[in-house]
Amino acid sequence: MSTSFEKYQKRRLRSSYFSVIISISLVLFLVGLLGLIVLKTKSVTEHFKEKVTMTIFLNDNAKNSDIDILKAELKKADYTKSVTYISKKEAAKNYTEEIGEDFVEFLGDNPLKNAIDISLKSESVTPEKMGEIEKNLLIRSIVAEVTYDKPLIELLTKNMNRLSFWMLLFSALFTLIAVVLINSSIRLSVYSKRFTIKTMQMVGATKGFIRVPFIWRSIKLGIIGSLLSIVGLIAFIMYVDNTIPELAMLENYKILAILFAAIIGLGILITWLSTFFATQRFLNLRTDELYY
Repeated sequence: MSTSFEKYQKRRLRSSYFSVIISISLVLFLVGLLGLIVLKTKSVTEHFKEKVTMTIFLNDNAKNSDIDILKAELKKADYTKSVTYISKKEAAKNYTEEIGEDFVEFLGDNPLKNAIDISLKSESVTPEKMGEIEKNLLIRSIVAEVTYDKPLIELLTKNMNRLSFWMLLFSALFTLIAVVLINSSIRLSVYSKRFTIKTMQMVGATKGFIRVPFIWRSIKLGIIGSLLSIVGLIAFIMYVDNTIPELAMLENYKILAILFAAIIGLGILITWLSTFFATQRFLNLRTDELYY
């Protein structure tokens, strides 16, 4: 009879652990998925920002030596990603290919100017910083005009700030939900052992001595759940990468490693805190209160 009861208790215990692991892995999978979306949104935003080009038109009387100095300074600037010099002859050729007609022959002269296209680093693509760059460039005597799509930059910055705010809000909310769900699973697991906790306390065991095994067990469950969620995320990332290769989901292994480490850390932290406070609660209860 006692053997059957022990087997029943072990099955219940394994079932309890299994449910905790599944709960942790599902919640952390969703948290990791949200984190992945946040990270990819940031990288996609940076990608589009770095496609923005600022064009510097040069005066016709600009000396080649002065142009070379300007190009060298632009390449060294902390806001520059790449610098491309386009001569007026090359620009005329490109424009002729676009419209399908030799406008230089028609006009009898090439009205275009020598130009320098600079691609900016994503952090510099804001209305304020680009306005400052434009102002500094216009001071130079060889610069005739500086152009870029100001309405696009303002719209892009506005929308990105709005998107960042909502993503941050959703991340905080989802993390809170994750903490609540995992905490509930851990509390139920500890609740099933409340009489064991009180018995150990009654025979003289200290609170720390009672608490440590529960915390270590929960941390192990948290690690297992985290690893399962990471396996699910890897499968999801590989599927999306094969389906939509343009997103380049596997492009940055460093970011993915940080994300996976954060998931494991979150799993350990939540299970540790939940178990600590759950055991503390039952340790502070009187024996007659364990039945409620």
